[in-house]
Amino acid sequence: MMTRDLTRLLRAKSIAVIGGGSWCESIIQQALKIGFHGSIHPVHPTKSTIHGFDCVASVHDLPTPPDACFIGVNRYATIDVVSQLREIGAGGAICFASGFSEAFAEDETSADLQSSLLDSAGDMPIIGPNCYGYINYLDRVALWPDQHGGQPVDSGVAIITQSSNIAINLTMQRRGVPIAYVVTAGNQAQISLSTIGEHLLSDPRVTALGLHIEGIIDLPEFQQLAATAKALGKAIVALKVGKSERAQSATISHTASLAGSDASARALFTRLGIAQVDSLPQMLEALKILHCVGSLASNSIVSMSCSGGEASLVADCALAYDVTFPSLNETQKTNLSNALGPMVALSNPLDYHTYIWGNASEMTATFRAMLEPHIGLGLLVLDVPRADICDQSAWIDGMRCVIDARDQTNVPMAILATLPENMPEDLARILIDNKIIPLLGIDDALAAISAVSKLGQLEGNGQPVLAGKAPTKTQTLAENLSKQLLNDFGVSVPKSTSSAHINALAAMAQNIGFPVALKGQGVAHKTEAGAVVLNLTDGSAVETAAKSMLCDDFLIEEMIIDSIAELLIGVTLDPAHGYCMTIAAGGVLSELLTDSATITLPTRSQDIAAAISQLKINKVLSGYRGKPAANQQAIIDAALSLQNYVIANAGRVTEIEINPLICTPTRAIAADALIILGEKDD
Repeated sequence: MMTRDLTRLLRAKSIAVIGGGSWCESIIQQALKIGFHGSIHPVHPTKSTIHGFDCVASVHDLPTPPDACFIGVNRYATIDVVSQLREIGAGGAICFASGFSEAFAEDETSADLQSSLLDSAGDMPIIGPNCYGYINYLDRVALWPDQHGGQPVDSGVAIITQSSNIAINLTMQRRGVPIAYVVTAGNQAQISLSTIGEHLLSDPRVTALGLHIEGIIDLPEFQQLAATAKALGKAIVALKVGKSERAQSATISHTASLAGSDASARALFTRLGIAQVDSLPQMLEALKILHCVGSLASNSIVSMSCSGGEASLVADCALAYDVTFPSLNETQKTNLSNALGPMVALSNPLDYHTYIWGNASEMTATFRAMLEPHIGLGLLVLDVPRADICDQSAWIDGMRCVIDARDQTNVPMAILATLPENMPEDLARILIDNKIIPLLGIDDALAAISAVSKLGQLEGNGQPVLAGKAPTKTQTLAENLSKQLLNDFGVSVPKSTSSAHINALAAMAQNIGFPVALKGQGVAHKTEAGAVVLNLTDGSAVETAAKSMLCDDFLIEEMIIDSIAELLIGVTLDPAHGYCMTIAAGGVLSELLTDSATITLPTRSQDIAAAISQLKINKVLSGYRGKPAANQQAIIDAALSLQNYVIANAGRVTEIEINPLICTPTRAIAADALIILGEKDD
């Protein structure tokens, strides 16, 4: 894999703008607006000037090889321009034109155009095509053909998105987030989002990285990005879109629908130590936390406000997120009583009433009393009055008390505005300069806290994710063959036999021993199709059940009579995120309950145990209301055996499911199995 240095492109001292339309003129306008002090050279065959700058007729007429170029011509001309820029030794280019591989569904020739573009670029870095470019607020460099709302900073967070319009929107935020870079990746023809992210993280002025991801095109590169972030001690926050696409298209097994792209993406991000959020506001709030204080030590928080209504609102909203409000310890209670007196009920969240409002020493003492070392973050709920018709001075004094309390305890502190508009941008910036986190909106703030607090708790799995291309010529194996293959890898299966002759079934069942289960083979969802009958106690019952099934081949199995619970354990190949294992409530409960956990492969015993512990059905597995417990080690062993089969057949297996895995006090038995295999696509 070729490594390209993006320094000249992203920290340019000279810019060339190729093309003469309004987009190209806007490039020059935005470069001047941000304060770019380098040289700017428009290139156009007929125009003499663009926005007051003298034009040269062609790339070969440029006085020196430019560091960064914006190519604002059509897709066909773009290929020629890229070739010329490479010939003269340019530092890199932004390819603005669309109509390359991202347009393949409408124009099959677009893929060939993209191949030609890559050939023309050679080892010269190009970002895009179909992208706006970038803004470097640290060095005051912009190759950006539109308005933006950011301002130069000395340090800040970097943001990469595949959507140019979302990038514009993010620059317009008024939340106080100091943005160091905004880069649009386009269709990532040559340089992936991951490669751009590695370069940005290597800049010591960048404190954290935010990613808006439509799709991961190179899983090994993405894993390398995560490893680089970890090595540098910097965190990544990701917003992954496209939650329902795979779930909607999955029709063969329950596993595929349970482990849709969102579940597999979350499993991947957890494995790689990346904080995942569900909205752009959550991403911005999380980036603020990381910029100000880094990863939180825990999800234990204290909340303070002078209103019982605010305290209750914070507590109620927190139920939707993985945050905790620890009960006050004796030290906190004593110090709070000394600061507040006997009239205030002490709790967390705390309503400290208005008795101390305006008294700086007592407010500082109250805030300090809540900030014990076991607290991951302290919150002060504070909505600042609007400046045009109100006096903000008392609220600004309260902010100073927060700073003093933080300085005396070294516990991270945030000021939370219940409404985003109640935290003015100028005050948010002042707070950030003082390493106090200005959080906007209760739900977004708590979601961000929850996401960031997980970063310090993730142990991580250092092994590369098991990846693979989707195989070709796939076929679904019969149940008995699927179970035989899994049994060869250590998965326990029931005693069984199969036949296509109804009149032979009774004797075969007698040999296995009653009661038995009868199944029709070649049916994916047997229960729904009426192709499974349980607890048959004699030969006549077996023959009657067989005649009711619309199949020509039958499987007879021993009945497992000491079942405690049923699980589903399956693996799917997600080309973007690798092989993922889903563990869920099994049998008919697979559809009735939203009860599943997904982990990436290869996995470990402790990861499987942790996934099982997350399930609602784990209460039954652990022995509910005096009932026997299932043998959880047998469940883990079954999952590891299933994994071993997948590893041995990586690139061939696209989907595999055990459902149900019958869990007993002594065993975990695969009562049904499905394997989809194909030919490896090399």
